[in-house]
Amino acid sequence: MTALVGGLRVIGANHGGSANGVFTDKVGALSTDFFVALTDMAYHWKPVGANLYDIVERKSGTVKWKATRVDLVFGSNSILRAYAEVYAQDDNREKFVADFVAAWTKVMNADRFDL
Repeated sequence: MTALVGGLRVIGANHGGSANGVFTDKVGALSTDFFVALTDMAYHWKPVGANLYDIVERKSGTVKWKATRVDLVFGSNSILRAYAEVYAQDDNREKFVADFVAAWTKVMNADRFDL
């Protein structure tokens, strides 16, 4: 399910079209960008509201992306962080896609009783 959340974020499938958690410059393309940005030490998280964060580049100090508390959980929870680090690796793009497809299929078939 971790792959599903990250995948939905980068394809821009957020409630109300929000840009929060969309850690990519290629919105609409299924990629591991969410996990790469989440684990990249070139950024730090700056709280800007009750549930909102700015993802700020350490070198330039510019805001790169916006995030929510849900995104923060993927970076701070040890189990979810481990999944994020696996998907962030260059050689695990195929694993990410396979896991995304498996999770998507599971969710889409969850209420089907004719299978």
